[in-house]
Amino acid sequence: MAERYSSFSSGSTRWFLQRVTAAFLVVTLAFHFLLLHFFHHAPEITFSGSHARYSVPAYFVTMVLFLAAATFHGTNGIYNALVNQGVTGTPKRVAKWVLVVAGVLVFVQGIRVALALTGGA
Repeated sequence: MAERYSSFSSGSTRWFLQRVTAAFLVVTLAFHFLLLHFFHHAPEITFSGSHARYSVPAYFVTMVLFLAAATFHGTNGIYNALVNQGVTGTPKRVAKWVLVVAGVLVFVQGIRVALALTGGA
């Protein structure tokens, strides 16, 4: 049997956060699909409906946490996939910082959208 290799050190903080964010994403994605695909259908989704949902503090916080978890999970997963493929040295450092900057930009833009949906921006 082939030996398993992972750039994650089992028990490390990034390893732990990858699993915690995965579990959180499963729950919030289920919530998202139930709310926005089963209870409300695509033609019923409007800006005013989104504004009403985002005006509820618990919904707003949940969606911001969803954004943070998805951003971390995605960028951390891409980084580790690159490391698992053998990227080392300068390309590894460049990839890390490109992903950090991309993650921050995605998160900031997501916050801007969330605030716009509350009517706060």
